[in-house]
Amino acid sequence: MSDQYKMQNPLTQYYHGEYSKQQQPAPGIQADMAPVPDCGEKTYRGSGRLEGRKALVTGADSGIGRAAAIAYAREGADVAISYLPEEQRDAEDVAQLIRDAGRKAVLLPGDVSDESFCQKLVDDAREQLGGLDILALVAGKQTATSSIAELTTEQFRKTFETNVFALFWITKAAIPHLPAGSSIITTSSIQAYQPSPTLLDYASTKAAILNYTRALAKQVAEKGIRVNSVAPGPIWTALQVTGGQPQEKLPTFGQQTPMKRAGQPAELAGVYVYLASQESSYVTAEVHGVTGGEHLS
Repeated sequence: MSDQYKMQNPLTQYYHGEYSKQQQPAPGIQADMAPVPDCGEKTYRGSGRLEGRKALVTGADSGIGRAAAIAYAREGADVAISYLPEEQRDAEDVAQLIRDAGRKAVLLPGDVSDESFCQKLVDDAREQLGGLDILALVAGKQTATSSIAELTTEQFRKTFETNVFALFWITKAAIPHLPAGSSIITTSSIQAYQPSPTLLDYASTKAAILNYTRALAKQVAEKGIRVNSVAPGPIWTALQVTGGQPQEKLPTFGQQTPMKRAGQPAELAGVYVYLASQESSYVTAEVHGVTGGEHLS
């Protein structure tokens, strides 16, 4: 596909076949997936909607975070990308795509489940970008576990630290420095509304993110800062091949949706851009679903 804006059948616009069973150790390398997720590398066209903006994107090496980072750069923003050190290969690819768009790329490896790193992440992003006015918080941990008896305290804690605590640490550090007009975008999930039995810890964090977003939005509205969330459905990312889905479910991943396929990260880029841009100036405390037809209810 050469242009995601050309009118076409959404059922067949992106990959809609079966996926092969494949397993990678977490956090995974997107470049080694089959098929490789489409993050808009060849298709996203910018139109200056974020000219001069300065964005920090977590989980930006792959998947949804990667799609957002690419889109932000092509819309005119300089971008700091956060990722785990093991994901350096994917992160370098993103950084080059940002530079190819004529924007500044700042690489900030580290683990967002660590409070001290989150503080340093915000400080380094602000210093190297010369400010900060967009936070796109996408990084997440997802591990399928068939029974609560098999769900360890270590996994439960790590999932909350990565998905929820990092959100708190990063926004707390950033908000005092965000000017009016800034935008914070969190990443919830359809799992906040329709939790899968194998994702007890993950689904719980996504529900927490939803309410954290709404409460924070009301708290910082008087500062001129907007806070919204994106709730993806089944999206083909490295999370799925690193334990996020049981192997037996991978071949038909996403086919239960009315669209009968999994989504691609590129299909969320426009939502992250809209929520970051001034076009959404009267939108805050909202959640935007990208779910292939599954209801957020």
